[in-house]
Amino acid sequence: MKSHQTAQTMKAATAAKKLGVYLPATPAEFQQGVVSRAELNELQADPPEWLRELRINGPHPRPVVAAKLGVSIAGLARGGVTEALTTEQIEALKQDRPEWLEKERATQAEVRKETARLKKRDAERAEESGEPRS
Repeated sequence: MKSHQTAQTMKAATAAKKLGVYLPATPAEFQQGVVSRAELNELQADPPEWLRELRINGPHPRPVVAAKLGVSIAGLARGGVTEALTTEQIEALKQDRPEWLEKERATQAEVRKETARLKKRDAERAEESGEPRS
């Protein structure tokens, strides 16, 4: 017996998230369609002009904005940033260095430091007890 495998597809919103772009800024045909796994792989391997342009200039979705600013998504919200931002707007924020951004960057640095400390502690404990690392 031969089973026929259907192509795995995803909604445009899921594909946009995987591509790291802001869905409302994508072309209408992308927004209204479905994307197969093969199409997604092709978009990642050989991005069309609209995708390259969005990745360079934006507008960028919140996860990308947060990463470019070095803060968490929650930190963006606390700072009053709820909309997608362009690369130009992100650079302006970096130059202006508002108080909320400095505070959120410091918070993010502390979180990373604590995460690293806990990871090291757990590794040491696992070594002491002879457990294999996961």
